[in-house]
Amino acid sequence: MGGRTPRGQQITIGMCEFDCHLPLGLGPLVNKVKEFQVETIVDTLCSNMISDKEQLRDISSIGLKTVISELPPSSTALASSICKKITGRLTSAISKQEDMSVQLEALDILGDLLSRFGGLLISFHPSIMQSLLPQLSSPRLAVRKRAIIALGYLVMSCNNTLFFELIEFLLTELNKNTSTSTTRTFIQCVGAISRQAGHRFGEHLEKIVPPIMKFCQEEDDELREYCLQAFESFVRRCPKEISSFVTNIIKTCLKYICHDPNYNYDDDDDGFGDEAMDAEDDDEDEEGDEEYSDDDDMSWKVRRAAAKCLDAVIATRHEMLMEFYKTVSPALITRFKEREENVKADIFHAYITLLRQTRPTVTSDPDAMDQDGGPVSMLQNQVPDIIKAIHKQLKEKSVKTRQGCFSLLTELVVVLPGALTDHLQALVPGIQYSLGNLFDANAGIKTPVPNMKIDTLSFLNCILTHHSPVVFHPHVKVLVPPIVHAVGDPFYKITSEALLVTQQLVKVIRPLDVQVSFDYKPYVKDLYKCTLNRLVAADIDQEVKERAISCMGQMICNLGDCLSAELKNCLPIFLERLKNEITRLTAVKALTMIAGSPLKIDLKPILDEGIPILASFLRKNQRALKLSTLTCLDVLVKNYGTALSSGMIYEVMKEMPILISENDLHVSQLSLHLLTSISKIHKSCMATIPNEILPQILVLIQSPLLQGGALNALLEFFLQALVATGLPKLGFKDLLQMLINPVYNPTQQTSSNIFAVHRQAFHSIAKSVAALTVKSSSDSTSVVNQFVKDVKNAKSSDSVKLFSLLALGEIGRHIDLSSHGEIQMVILESFSSQSEEVKSAASYALGNVSVGNMPKFLPFVLKEIENQPKRQYLLLHSLKEIISCESSSAGGVDTLKTYVMTIWNMLFHHCECPEEGTRNVVSECLGKLTLIDPANLLSNLKQHLNSQSALTRSTVVTAIKFTISDQPQGIDALLRTCIGDFLKTLQDPDLNVRRVALVTFNSAAHNKPTLIRDLLDSVLPHLYNETKVRKELIREVEMGPFKHTLDDGLDIRKAAFECMYTLLDSCLDRLDIFEFLNHVEDGLKDHYDIKMLTYLMLVRLAHLCPSAVLQKLDRLVEPLRATCTTKVKAHSVKQEFEKQDELKRSAMRAVAALLAITDADKSPQMNEFLSYIKSNTEMAAMFESIQKDAQASISDSMVMDTS
Repeated sequence: MGGRTPRGQQITIGMCEFDCHLPLGLGPLVNKVKEFQVETIVDTLCSNMISDKEQLRDISSIGLKTVISELPPSSTALASSICKKITGRLTSAISKQEDMSVQLEALDILGDLLSRFGGLLISFHPSIMQSLLPQLSSPRLAVRKRAIIALGYLVMSCNNTLFFELIEFLLTELNKNTSTSTTRTFIQCVGAISRQAGHRFGEHLEKIVPPIMKFCQEEDDELREYCLQAFESFVRRCPKEISSFVTNIIKTCLKYICHDPNYNYDDDDDGFGDEAMDAEDDDEDEEGDEEYSDDDDMSWKVRRAAAKCLDAVIATRHEMLMEFYKTVSPALITRFKEREENVKADIFHAYITLLRQTRPTVTSDPDAMDQDGGPVSMLQNQVPDIIKAIHKQLKEKSVKTRQGCFSLLTELVVVLPGALTDHLQALVPGIQYSLGNLFDANAGIKTPVPNMKIDTLSFLNCILTHHSPVVFHPHVKVLVPPIVHAVGDPFYKITSEALLVTQQLVKVIRPLDVQVSFDYKPYVKDLYKCTLNRLVAADIDQEVKERAISCMGQMICNLGDCLSAELKNCLPIFLERLKNEITRLTAVKALTMIAGSPLKIDLKPILDEGIPILASFLRKNQRALKLSTLTCLDVLVKNYGTALSSGMIYEVMKEMPILISENDLHVSQLSLHLLTSISKIHKSCMATIPNEILPQILVLIQSPLLQGGALNALLEFFLQALVATGLPKLGFKDLLQMLINPVYNPTQQTSSNIFAVHRQAFHSIAKSVAALTVKSSSDSTSVVNQFVKDVKNAKSSDSVKLFSLLALGEIGRHIDLSSHGEIQMVILESFSSQSEEVKSAASYALGNVSVGNMPKFLPFVLKEIENQPKRQYLLLHSLKEIISCESSSAGGVDTLKTYVMTIWNMLFHHCECPEEGTRNVVSECLGKLTLIDPANLLSNLKQHLNSQSALTRSTVVTAIKFTISDQPQGIDALLRTCIGDFLKTLQDPDLNVRRVALVTFNSAAHNKPTLIRDLLDSVLPHLYNETKVRKELIREVEMGPFKHTLDDGLDIRKAAFECMYTLLDSCLDRLDIFEFLNHVEDGLKDHYDIKMLTYLMLVRLAHLCPSAVLQKLDRLVEPLRATCTTKVKAHSVKQEFEKQDELKRSAMRAVAALLAITDADKSPQMNEFLSYIKSNTEMAAMFESIQKDAQASISDSMVMDTS
């Protein structure tokens, strides 16, 4: 004990029987007193726990549990010491005590101890197990149950030898089958062990499953239940090892899900003839069911266990989806009639899991809908059976049953939009019933059931969203009254959900995008009135306020012409909501909806006051508000421009300059759109542009970030707003001078750089100049001549030449420049420039100028490609520009078609060029040409796969990469049929061909996974084969006095691992994750680049497939540990230290992700590694900061960006 407790510090526990508050006070005390005092406390508690006095025993047990729960995990020495002290006493109490209550308490405490500190008790594990195993045969069930729990915690941290011993013991006992009662216990124990240590259990399944399968056939419902629960655990925790038994498990589950020997189901016709029956009639029918009662009937537990086991099988075996729809789906549908409410809920849940498993197929493969015999097609055929089985259940008294029905139907509609089109007639009575007040048997009155109403409204909203409006028109008359009633419900959650439904219903009764003959007018007043009541109320929930605003906005947008008289009272309320900080964003969005309505709602009464409020929002710091306000103002200007006074426009204009900047390009884009709209209607208001707004735009044009939508908005502004207005100081020459000034007259600050502005800025300014020039055709000749002069002028700076070439290219794309002398020769001369950027600009210019006059310039480009081998790379880039530009429009494609075969043949002359860069450009041109005439050119590409030249084969395979886009294209159907032939090059004898085949495969997996999903079974073995290090590809080269190792296989391995990373995102459901993890494990021991990639994969895998990763955890930790413990040689260069540091950081990020998996901290190897990290100050600090970053990123991802 380490000596006597010092005087004055003694803690007396002998009197604890008089103080029932003592156990609760021990918690804080453990963390306050010295370690030896904690030991004294524990020792006394252990002694008192086996006392003859019951009260003292109870208090001591609670005290020990409190001490265990409060022991600080950081203080390993104290925890270890205390745990060891307690453990010996507990095992002794369990083995020797005849008093059952002491045994129960000891087992309970031991379970707590093992769950928290199992890893610290490794030396005690054998004795713990020896004391626990006899308790499995105890005459008292409670003792057995607690022994099972303790064994479950033990196997999480025990070594393999002990684990094997335990499994062998259980197998022996199962085979003995001494009594049914103990057999049940041993099967329960097997299930508990697999649940807690599934990652270690898999290898023993071959021996364990057959006896359990045999016991499942015995006439004992409790035994069957435990067998099925064990199967469920095996399926979830050992998905790979259980594979060979899955078919038998499914058969067993399907047999026992119908196991109800004491009840005869009335299989009368479940047709749709009785939908309209009253709720009361239905109640009477159900009362007949409830008369049946049998307290000894355990069969429902068997059915429940079978349903849960099927749920587990469906959730883990996506590859069997087709089989499930053939066998499991019909069986589950038949069992929707289950009489036991809890079992029925589990059957519904299993079917919902099946629907969710079907969902990824739909989202990742849009063509799955059209595939005959596919899972979605089979589901479509089973919809009538689902409705037939479910429609009567919707009028049952049981709220839980109806909620299950609505959850199932909601999932069905999400997976199969429009699925209920032909079945609403059968479902509407059930919807009505659940929206009404329900009879409460206890109270003897009809009362609302809030959750039921909310779920019903949520389902109604879902089907309104996912079906055609016309489908609902016959049912509007019966749906409107309960929805209107729900909007007025006193419970805010019901009101909120009802307002969402009302908003959707408004779009259904009068859709604005299609013409319908439905008479919606009788319903307008009721819907308006109930929404208005919620809109005007000030003392309601925030969510209700927002949804009332949105709902009323939708109502005015779709039905405003029927509400002319009401608008005088309603629109001012929107003004009030705009002034309220909490509701203003929702009000802005609602106003945008109203202003954009094709019904041309009269908004003049609120514009005078509303526009200044909206303008003031532009200076607020809330980004979402700014974006919504700019959109709203743009719609108002476009649709109500003439009603806006100059004063209103100036209010808006004065807020604009600060919005136009590179800090937020989306805000800049919307601001420019708004300015363009204003310029068309209020030209006079553009007078402030030159001094206030134009300087901001000219700064933005020079931004390296400007591109895409923001750049297009800026070009539109120059074309339509500035040039078209014809204002003084905004003429063509003024604007041109402003644009080119930064290039021709760089400031002192920029003149020290190689180029006057950023490279991206050259492109932006050139596009803007081209936009102006094309608009002012009378000035185009002089502008082009000036740029040609600047290109020719030897004294021109590289900046001026670069810009002039880009400007000529942009102008030449829209205007034929063939009249400007031999402009192509002028551009060609720039191919000899010393500057790579100028050469690249010349290549771009030649391609774009050629687009302006294809008959003249394209033959010239093709001829030069043949005659100028040194300029081939740049000329091919020009050709690529021609093909890209012409492919973007239907007219361009027609023009290009006449030259396709000429270009095609020329490209194949150059596909054996030794320079890879040139071959890549050839591939891109071939790919883009193939998109123009896929039917003929794709087969032509395929023929070249048989070429003797490896360079030709690699060029052809790379060309396929450029035919794949993330958008639907005409070539997709053809690609799907033949991409397998191109991917056969993964077996090509040439290393480079295999590498480019992997790159093409990666592009398909990333952009259009549907192309390769069905080929994975044949492709993956070859992909995995390329992840291996090949010694024959590693060579040594001498560099002076040093020898350097070169690995020619590194690039292809990197390509293979990149493919694997992509497959995690796009085809996870088609991967054997255990096989995948084997190769990830190899990557963890590979080169620096591959290690970095596999660490990223581990982070993704820990999130996506935690149970599979947990099974491989011990093998994954070792290479991570090796990386973290590697030391760089002292005389190494700085870069080596930096690389090793980055490797350590990435490895620790992977460790942090692995630790987030439930039960990962129970792995002995992981705990050992963590102890090593904590013992090293530098690594501990690094790991702590990584964990903080990981937690911060999780919390950041939870905070949604409302924009």
